[in-house]
Amino acid sequence: MDIQNKIALVTGGAHRVGKAIALALARSGAHVAITYNLSADDAQTTLAEIRQSGVKAAAFQCDQTQLGSIDALFAALRQEFDHLDILINSAAIMERQPALEVSPADWERVINTNLRGPFFIAQAAAKWMRESGQAGSIINLADLSALHPWPGYITHVISKSGLVAMTQTLALALAPTIRVNAIAPGTILKPDDWDETRWQHVVETLPLKRSGSTREVAEAVLFCLRSDFMTGQVIVLDGGRSLK
Repeated sequence: MDIQNKIALVTGGAHRVGKAIALALARSGAHVAITYNLSADDAQTTLAEIRQSGVKAAAFQCDQTQLGSIDALFAALRQEFDHLDILINSAAIMERQPALEVSPADWERVINTNLRGPFFIAQAAAKWMRESGQAGSIINLADLSALHPWPGYITHVISKSGLVAMTQTLALALAPTIRVNAIAPGTILKPDDWDETRWQHVVETLPLKRSGSTREVAEAVLFCLRSDFMTGQVIVLDGGRSLK
């Protein structure tokens, strides 16, 4: 796929990894829409940065745990753009929850944010792509825990493992016109509930002896978009952590 002048939607694009992806798409010539839930100020800052690349930019509030909010998102998108080429499912939450302490509310919050929401966003995007005759690309942001479980984050692990299965299944269901791939980052950004000592300990155990960057995740996204013969794959970016 030639990214120039394509129209992309990046969920959770206001900050962190989602922002890096949105800016990389803009620098590659794509027009970019982002979603945010509670980060309205960050979204406006990111919009201004996207527009510095001379492309069209828009931001939409969306609580992807609510199906009505997803419907409203796509109604608003259709008012702003006449088609969609690219979807990046980046919005997610990560919560430490030991298995025996998970409540039904915990389960619903994480699964609805990290798995159910991305599925219905991908479904709406794919319907729009097919309706407008577009050859599209969907990329889901999983993480290393989908392939190497972390027991202290059980709902997160289950949601991201489901996202990988969703990626592979949608790749078959939507072929040949829509490709679906995933990125599984490892040690990229320190989790909010980790202190610096714990983070540095993990970094020092990596074969590459450094953490990754949001820029490197964004570059992997661009690679997936440009690789027209790739679908249903998961690219792991973990500094070798999964080898140990």
